[in-house]
Amino acid sequence: MAESVKTIRDTDDEARLLARRLVRGARYAAIGVLEPGTGFPFTSRVLTGTDTDGSPVILISALSAHTTALTADPRASLLFGEPGKGDPLAHPRITLRTRALRIAREDERHGQLRERFIRRHPKAALYADFPDFAFFRMVPESASLNGGFGKAYALEAGDLIIRSPAIAGLAAMETGAIEHMNTDHSEAADAYAQAYARSKRTGWTICGIDCAGLDLLNGDELIRIEFDAPLHDSAQLRAKLVEMSRFASQK
Repeated sequence: MAESVKTIRDTDDEARLLARRLVRGARYAAIGVLEPGTGFPFTSRVLTGTDTDGSPVILISALSAHTTALTADPRASLLFGEPGKGDPLAHPRITLRTRALRIAREDERHGQLRERFIRRHPKAALYADFPDFAFFRMVPESASLNGGFGKAYALEAGDLIIRSPAIAGLAAMETGAIEHMNTDHSEAADAYAQAYARSKRTGWTICGIDCAGLDLLNGDELIRIEFDAPLHDSAQLRAKLVEMSRFASQK
């Protein structure tokens, strides 16, 4: 009797890291929802950001078909992953199964989500405050990761969400830390991009900091740099940035 072939690999740290980078390093995703009335799957494209716990965030208009669908049924899938040269199926991608949670303007989380999103998508400031636009937290429930041919993984929400007691503390100091780094240590972002992502470009700025890593922006290009381990105290941030700068200077 032929031995059965295992099509889904055991989820390991390498797979978790790839999954987090695909989601947190993306500027947009394909969204799949269920169309009210017909029940047909409906897909579109949305800009994406992340909350401080790594959950995807989208900003969409009430006039869009996917907003109507999410209001009727909050279940949605998000597909992340950029095809490169050659066969598009040979490149990593991940599909998240999520539940959409609309964040009202009076919600205490709204201001922070708006600020983080606009730092990643500056042009969104033109319409983010229009009355028909709203932010949604896309809370992950599970995911399917394909790292390329023969590299399929089934992930749980815990593989994607940032778990740290420092999330709230770091969120409170994020804006100040970013302004300080981009103003007083403007060379650091270029150094990080070159050392950790092999970028040959200059002009990078930090657009996001959370307990698990940094987001760097340069025009339409985004880089996600994951820390080797999540910070468990917001006071660790300065030491981590100094450590990264020293590593970068040795490259």
